[in-house]
Amino acid sequence: MFDLPTDRAAVMGILNVTPDSFSDGGRYFNVDAAVAHGVEMWEQGADLIDVGGESTRPGAEAVSASEELKRVVPVIRALRREGIPVSIDSYKPEVAREAVAAGASVVNDVTGLRDPEMIDVLRDNDASVCIMHMQGNPQTMQERPRYRNVVVDVREYLVHAAMLAEDKGVARDRVWIDPGIGFGKTLSHNLTLLAHLDEFVRTGYPVLVGVSRKSFIGKVLGTESEPVPVEHRREGTLAVESYAITQGVRIVRSHDVAASVRAADMLAAIARNA
Repeated sequence: MFDLPTDRAAVMGILNVTPDSFSDGGRYFNVDAAVAHGVEMWEQGADLIDVGGESTRPGAEAVSASEELKRVVPVIRALRREGIPVSIDSYKPEVAREAVAAGASVVNDVTGLRDPEMIDVLRDNDASVCIMHMQGNPQTMQERPRYRNVVVDVREYLVHAAMLAEDKGVARDRVWIDPGIGFGKTLSHNLTLLAHLDEFVRTGYPVLVGVSRKSFIGKVLGTESEPVPVEHRREGTLAVESYAITQGVRIVRSHDVAASVRAADMLAAIARNA
């Protein structure tokens, strides 16, 4: 199980071992490059490194479990040899099982435990789990997503999934939740969820927010038809992450680790002197 820091929000460094992720696809597809970047983020202050072998950007194609394992397991083993905590970003139970066996201490499931076998995987070890909400799947999630009430619908889904995991033997202190910003949500849905993060914090589960460089930031800082490019979304990302931390979010998932760590440290210093 991964222990969250108690003195500030945790920063999860994003490590995409893929050829097609939206922000850095292909840069760390080579094992040596991936490991080097993971070590670099750790040295910048990341609390753990989130290793993913399948892109979940809108429209991304699924890959087989065997291909995903080929991408992530060597990276996880190498990072663990360096003493670096690792999470596995996967919704496939077979990938999660092998990744935990290789040393991952958190399973980051973007499908929110839809596959019941994932709970069996978690029950067999002491890994923590992040349950994320996603409407649809990466191929369909941005095709006119709809909710009765996005805050209520997402919160109820996450709490139900968390309680189901607990009922089947996963300890409550191993469960995190993530509202899934950008996963089956419109710009308005994303902003509404962010404006009501306190509703998720009040569930008592540690809340993770992943907004780094996402398209909704580009649309806010530009327009929906002409969003600001990925490389110009850093300031917007830090603004959203900082706001989220002030609302009680415990973990932020970041491409720009050094900047996110500095922001988290600054907010923690203010909070200590409040």
